[in-house]
Amino acid sequence: AFGVIADIQYADAEDGYNFGGYQRRYYRQSLHLLWDAVEAWAAEKPPLAFVLQLGDIIDGLNARSGESEGALAQVLAALGQLQVPVHHTWGNHEFYNFSRARLVHTGLNSRPAGAVAGPPAEDCHAYHFSPTTRFRVVVLDAYDLSTVGREPDSPRYWESLQLLREKNPNDNLNSPAGLEEPRFVEFNGGFSQAQLDWFNEVLKFSDENQEKVVVMGHLPIHPDASNGVCLAWNYEDALSVIHSHQCVVCFLAGHLHDGGYCLDSHGVHHLTLEGVIETPPESNAFGTIYVYEDKMVLKGRGRISDRVMHF
Repeated sequence: AFGVIADIQYADAEDGYNFGGYQRRYYRQSLHLLWDAVEAWAAEKPPLAFVLQLGDIIDGLNARSGESEGALAQVLAALGQLQVPVHHTWGNHEFYNFSRARLVHTGLNSRPAGAVAGPPAEDCHAYHFSPTTRFRVVVLDAYDLSTVGREPDSPRYWESLQLLREKNPNDNLNSPAGLEEPRFVEFNGGFSQAQLDWFNEVLKFSDENQEKVVVMGHLPIHPDASNGVCLAWNYEDALSVIHSHQCVVCFLAGHLHDGGYCLDSHGVHHLTLEGVIETPPESNAFGTIYVYEDKMVLKGRGRISDRVMHF
């Protein structure tokens, strides 16, 4: 069994609203909800094997108030109460607060010592681990292609900016207004070819060893488990890697705070978790996934529904 949670986006700030101005964000409260989740996970019998944190652990507001390091210390202190590893994927809010170079030296760099690292670039936060026989988890970096978190003089930044400008003529690159492909906004990102090639090799290995694989990344990669805006830029490329193998049973994402789910044409479950940040204080948004030979059972709390995912 393992825990799942997404989009905590903690900040020591008054409640606010999302970019559309219609969904309330409970910045301070999100830390209390995280503590509730930790308490529930710690009481699980038998104990959990690990927890997956699906990105946006603190809010971009922290960068403006100079609170990034302090806010991060608080959420990591809560998760640190667990006696099991916590695996983090990086989202846009991580990059509003920290450069990639800094993130590598924080507690959000969850690559285990000796874990098989991702693509050639040291700062690509992609890796995989096997918590038990014939079961593997792959952590993807959905902002490998991105303008956020990249140094403006880096080749990857320019490659990403060029792609964005081709697809998004708006002055504000965070605005999807009038776009044919509204996912091409600056708060999203994508997967480099190097990462996709590496991912393909990992899945080839898992096929050969008859493993079941769960993949996680901050951005959803299936249109039916997302809205049109919140998808990874080159989601089709990631999907085609997955669909060329037998082993993947589930893709876990965050980013879309309303959550989403679909079972795709290849039998892969796409689960986008509801975000803690837009969860009212009397509710919550986390879950525990129990893994069996032929299915995964999600026991959701608060806004997250229970679900049985057969494979």
